[in-house]
Amino acid sequence: MPDIVKVTYNQTGESTKTNPMGMRDMQARAYEARDAQYLLLKAPPASGKSRALMFLALDKLKNQGIRKVIVAVPERSIGGSFAATDLKKHGFFSDWAPNDQYNLCTPGSDGSKSKVQAFHNFMANGEQILICTHATLRFACEELDEQKFNDTLIAIDEFHHVSADVNNRLGDLLKNIMRKSSAHIIAMTGSYFRGDSVPVLMPEDEARFTKVTYNYYEQLNGYNYLKSLGIGYHFYQGRYTDAILEILNTDKKTILHIPNVNSGESTKDKHNEVDYIIDAIGSVVKQDADTGVIHVKRHSDGKMLKVADLVEDNQRERDKIVNYLRGIKSVDDMDLIIALGMAKEGFDWPYCEHALTVGYRGSLTEIIQITAIAITKPTRSLPTSLHNPMRPTTR
Repeated sequence: MPDIVKVTYNQTGESTKTNPMGMRDMQARAYEARDAQYLLLKAPPASGKSRALMFLALDKLKNQGIRKVIVAVPERSIGGSFAATDLKKHGFFSDWAPNDQYNLCTPGSDGSKSKVQAFHNFMANGEQILICTHATLRFACEELDEQKFNDTLIAIDEFHHVSADVNNRLGDLLKNIMRKSSAHIIAMTGSYFRGDSVPVLMPEDEARFTKVTYNYYEQLNGYNYLKSLGIGYHFYQGRYTDAILEILNTDKKTILHIPNVNSGESTKDKHNEVDYIIDAIGSVVKQDADTGVIHVKRHSDGKMLKVADLVEDNQRERDKIVNYLRGIKSVDDMDLIIALGMAKEGFDWPYCEHALTVGYRGSLTEIIQITAIAITKPTRSLPTSLHNPMRPTTR
């Protein structure tokens, strides 16, 4: 089936050029608003929001009386985006140099006593930067008075996880901190909307934020190598696992999102679905004990493929492959990523050519985030296609 939507781009390179301070177009726009106490940054995935936060946070630490910076991300895998970064060599006045001891995006429960205690230690000592998950932030703040966040910058990545619902703990926490402390807030998201009817912020709270917006057209049109984007739908009958090879092209670097186990498209056995997909592609030669990479010999021609299974429930095994994916440096380091809930937000795979999503998704936010993995850091001139959904035409 041909692409339903096909867009071509001018490849101007504008969105990737840097100014004398080492800032890309979007980052410079955000930096102009650095004096705002509450800043809402809406920009596409991979436009450079993590580095924009570094510029903003370092300015607040040096010039605005901020003593501490807390960066909260939805998943531990995203914490790597805020690792130590050399900014001075590109013209900025300081490097981003968090202490590894206070990077709490490490293996283990986000609500563990050790992580909560590390958070409390950070608030009481002279360290300046802490990186944690949304969950760790919530757990740690249950025992902290809001005024403890005076002169603190709280940066919340993937801000659409917040909602105005009274049962949203992150949203409730944020409102209380804004009302009872002098904290600064930087909210970052690629899609400022949710899949439900609940607003992210109530109008009176949102009005307090200075808004910086960088749209998808500016981002995509400003790349050097992205020529076109194609979006298509493919339909099947029966089980999706019986039809997957009709559109899964293992010659393209692909991220495949299988359906949620509670959806109509799922067989209700996610691990068996992964095994079936891999067996349909080829024969497993080995799984690397150190990295978790599965080496598969393709049935059609014997080519060796590298596959990542992010559906794996075992935390230790999943940590291995997540760490490997963080360090990918070459187009040959990975061929296929099979995911379910992970790799939807803040996940960068520069060599991805095809995002294949099985089944309906709960929100447009989710669809955009999944697609953005494939389109926002292209290194090739090949078009990217999103096939969503593969929905049965009969039940």
